[in-house]
Amino acid sequence: MGKLGGAALAVVAVALAAVAGPAYGQGRWTDYDRPPEHEIVLERDVKITMRDGVVLSADVRRPAAPGRWPVILMQTPYNKGTGLFASNAEYFTRRGYATVIADVRGTGGSQGAWDSFGEAEQRDGYELVEWAASQPWSDGNVGLAGASYLGLNQILTAAQHPPHLKAIFPVIPMADAYRDITFSGGQVNVAFIPLWLGLVTATSLTPPSYALSGSNPEELRANLVRGLTTLLQHIGGAATFQAPTILNAILGGELAFDGPFWKARSPLEVADEVKVPTFIVGGLRDIFQRGEPLLYERIRRNAEARLLMGPWTHVEAAFGEGLPRDGVPALERIQLRWFDHWLKGIDTDVEAIPPVTQWIDGPDRYETQPDWPHPRIRPQRLYLRDGGRLSDDKPAGDESPEAFVQHPLSGICTLSTTQWTAGLLGALPCTDDNRDNEGGELVYTTPPLREPLKLSGPAVANIWASTTASDAVLSVRVTEVSPSGRSRQLSAGWLSASFRAVDERRSRWIGDRIMQPWHPFTRESVEPVPEGEPVKLAVEIFPLSAEVRRGHRLRITIGPSDFPHSLPPLPGLLRSLAGRVSILHDAERASHVDLPVLGSRCAKPPRRGRRGCRALYVPHLLRAERPPARRRTGR
Repeated sequence: MGKLGGAALAVVAVALAAVAGPAYGQGRWTDYDRPPEHEIVLERDVKITMRDGVVLSADVRRPAAPGRWPVILMQTPYNKGTGLFASNAEYFTRRGYATVIADVRGTGGSQGAWDSFGEAEQRDGYELVEWAASQPWSDGNVGLAGASYLGLNQILTAAQHPPHLKAIFPVIPMADAYRDITFSGGQVNVAFIPLWLGLVTATSLTPPSYALSGSNPEELRANLVRGLTTLLQHIGGAATFQAPTILNAILGGELAFDGPFWKARSPLEVADEVKVPTFIVGGLRDIFQRGEPLLYERIRRNAEARLLMGPWTHVEAAFGEGLPRDGVPALERIQLRWFDHWLKGIDTDVEAIPPVTQWIDGPDRYETQPDWPHPRIRPQRLYLRDGGRLSDDKPAGDESPEAFVQHPLSGICTLSTTQWTAGLLGALPCTDDNRDNEGGELVYTTPPLREPLKLSGPAVANIWASTTASDAVLSVRVTEVSPSGRSRQLSAGWLSASFRAVDERRSRWIGDRIMQPWHPFTRESVEPVPEGEPVKLAVEIFPLSAEVRRGHRLRITIGPSDFPHSLPPLPGLLRSLAGRVSILHDAERASHVDLPVLGSRCAKPPRRGRRGCRALYVPHLLRAERPPARRRTGR
């Protein structure tokens, strides 16, 4: 039994303390609200002319009372006429804000061709802020709000420093267009991307609401011409942007690799330029799970920032489902507190809002922490072993590899299906328990834990693999296994073997280990996969926030795909299909995972006048060690 002891058959994990409450300057949550005070005046299809003559269309809501108001701006590709964001706008308008919902160019009622966060659309954000600030009903203070597309374009707008922008509140924003969503691990996201492009296209091909409006024949004729012209521009945009983009990616063209196209559309590339207070809301099962903490981490260097990570899928996060809970208020009230402080100058005590609040899978509760990643995490290594074991014992000799056949249809009965369809297929019963899927994967599991094990932050699986084909795909999952056998997915990661190159300079190091590998994913970085020869893959596992409970087990599974989430571009699919993939774990090629374990105490007290840990004491994951007893000394 090695280090576990002959009769133990149990894993001794680190005894962990909850990291909630005001310790280490973490702040505290309090509720905040104001009653509605105003009736609403609504102006539909307000024309806003951009620098190149393209006319955008916006709906403006403002308090019916006379006065000048701070403005909350939302920029949407989903056609403001659908009313998706009307209730949120009305909430703020009734509390003394003017709200502007603008269709981005090439969508809804706005002219032009859509190109999804392209240069022209980004510049429009700057001009919309300044237009809103200059209106007679505006007091010159502007904030940005909205979820998903409306969240990430806030960051692209803020990075341009419009003078009248005072604060932003991006909900579920993307950070890295290539790695977060479109090509996770170098594979095409075939679940969400077609749904999303279809939604934008469908709402853009709906005739604008103003096309058949007018108080007299001349105005009706002018609006009809404007509406038909706009619709034709949208049709042309779909033919020149949406369709070619999908085909290029699927067929393995230039868009199948990271490069200027994706970087120009990645808020993380310009996050250092955001200088206004920013509140980011993300989800542990969101399609942008990876990038939301990264945006917070980058923005907080230069601006006031907060991060709230809930248990949500994409659709759930947009509405903050399940709040209030554990002291965390409803999402609209958090937004109101943020904007009242930064736009109205009301003392809402935003300084007391915790820097980071995260949902913890397992105990299923919110906890606060002083930063992201948590300053008290330390990597702990577990090795894949024969017999399906997951152990702290490094292999000392030869162990026979396990293998699977590469195919594209594994992953349906996993949490990935729920996550990467934005929660729209959350009703499938098998997605809450990975056991049905694990029959076609390689499974490595610890014995039951004697104490809870808290995991917080990015993780990595360093896997040695070989294939009989000329490429391979690994899908790595981290799950918690209950005493009943239910295998609940906590997070996952994916990587094509030909994209295994790692840029160590851009990777995240914690101590002497890379915990978040950065793969270039460029055409130049592609490495051949020699048939039958072992190669090492550093698979990035998207950030964890979980506590594996006492008596439960930790499991790592490795499979051939993550359908319907992802498929390799067609050339990669043909190179890997039907290959026999072997996972090696011998003394020379010891496959392992590095996990972000969160400790409960400091090895050394903070320096005088400072808070937090100077150094971290975390005993080895699988041993019941204790810190050395302090020797008592007399006075």
